[in-house]
Amino acid sequence: MNISLKNQRILVTGASRGIGRAIAKQLSESGAEVIIHYNSNKLEANKLKNELQNQSFTESCDLSDSSQVKGFIPRLVQKYGAITALVNNAGISPSAEDTLPTDEWLKIWEQTFSVNTTAVGILCKEFIDQAKPQQNGRIVNISSRAAFRGDTTDYIAYAASKGAIVSLTRSIARHYGKQGIKAFLIAPGFTRTDMANAILEEYGEDFALKDIALNELTTPEDLAPMITLLCSGLADHATGTSIDMNAGSYVR
Repeated sequence: MNISLKNQRILVTGASRGIGRAIAKQLSESGAEVIIHYNSNKLEANKLKNELQNQSFTESCDLSDSSQVKGFIPRLVQKYGAITALVNNAGISPSAEDTLPTDEWLKIWEQTFSVNTTAVGILCKEFIDQAKPQQNGRIVNISSRAAFRGDTTDYIAYAASKGAIVSLTRSIARHYGKQGIKAFLIAPGFTRTDMANAILEEYGEDFALKDIALNELTTPEDLAPMITLLCSGLADHATGTSIDMNAGSYVR
């Protein structure tokens, strides 16, 4: 089965590296016009743009700054036209040990939620606003297995921020479906990215392998085909669903 995303314009956040980069490449290979969002890594975003098969664009926005996030999608729509799908991939996972003074701990908590939750909420809201007239739109939110199984004490903020978008996704799916808008959630486990490499260097690959059911760690390229399928419209009746892609490290 060939999945065609021809005539689709898709915004992928955090697309300059890691999971977002793999998603953008797969979407483009399937025929979509991709808007590559990045925060500060303009060089990598432009490099990716040059690698993509179809027309693509790069756009910067600091997702930790709500004043920048507000109006971001309307500006893109004015510039490029209606956006048919939104992939909220960008996220951060700073460590905050529970031994930190509360003021320091709170700063990390608020920083994490600003990117992982507040920005996602704003982007979803403004995407829906522009999708309603077309009666067509799909949202794929990238969460984490941590949203369901929890995380260690130094990553409580990360787990909580990713848990919030589970409810967000389900609410969108249930209440905007008759207006043509579908919403899905992907919950990856440990995935081999630049961020993950720091953990691998500290603890070793065996540490991560012991936690999964398969023989190999998940890569960004393992996740991208599922996002492509969800954006295609072939899985619309799965709207509201949460899809675990964690190599069997957490099975519900």
